[in-house]
Amino acid sequence: MSRRRLSHWIPAFTGMTVLVVSSLLPCAGFAQDTRIAFPPSVSQGALVFGKVPPNSAVAYANRTLRISDYGTVVFGVGRDEQGPLHVDVTLADGKREHETIAVTPRDWPIEHVNGVPPATVNPPPEIAARIEREQARVAAARQRDDARIDFAQHFIWPVQGRISGRFGNAREYNGQPASAGHSGMDIAVPQGMPVKAPAAGIVTFAAPDLYLTGGTLLLDHGYGVSSNFLHLSRIDVKVGDRVEQGQVIGAVGMTGRATGPHLHWGMNWFDVRIDPLLVLQRN
Repeated sequence: MSRRRLSHWIPAFTGMTVLVVSSLLPCAGFAQDTRIAFPPSVSQGALVFGKVPPNSAVAYANRTLRISDYGTVVFGVGRDEQGPLHVDVTLADGKREHETIAVTPRDWPIEHVNGVPPATVNPPPEIAARIEREQARVAAARQRDDARIDFAQHFIWPVQGRISGRFGNAREYNGQPASAGHSGMDIAVPQGMPVKAPAAGIVTFAAPDLYLTGGTLLLDHGYGVSSNFLHLSRIDVKVGDRVEQGQVIGAVGMTGRATGPHLHWGMNWFDVRIDPLLVLQRN
């Protein structure tokens, strides 16, 4: 069997962020390919694609990964992951292969967000309980594991605008440090601007008035990969709807904990938060 790193058989990555490559996606005759290929290194916050023979079994982070008919597997790398990552591949004949992937660290500057309602920074007990219940509902929706490969599309921007908040950056709200890095990418655009689906998927969560995130929508792209859209002023789809790439799913707002109109676009692999900008920058 030929086992080669990705960099040996596809065009070089354009910077550290491009980890999803077109040669790992469906193409004629690809099901007969017997290569095992993973990138030699990945960035914190990346969505990582790999290639294995279709009849293999793949384990990563105590989870058995889905494998497409073309041998594609996908997983996410957390913001604080130090690596190295370990991926175990069991071939159809029982032979086992072990892949080790280095993790490239990133800098996380502090973003200062002022003027948010104090009760959203230090909520009273009854509000804290509400936030916990709401976030548990969102977290449950992220556990969906469909066999759809909508994540294999080249993602598009849900709105076009200035990036006003970057994934992973440390944050201070009204001068008080947040407990975790920013979970997505903020795009500053006018109130009411239509939000388009960056890739096809199934709506798994839709609520107009969560305490922290306001109008909140989750779109599942398959294999545990999902997008979330926060602070929406309007939601145009409902749970269970199938939406296609580019379809309008809602409108930009400033609901929940927001100081101005913007779209917060986050992405997850199950409970692992990943950087949408890295997904946009893939080949």
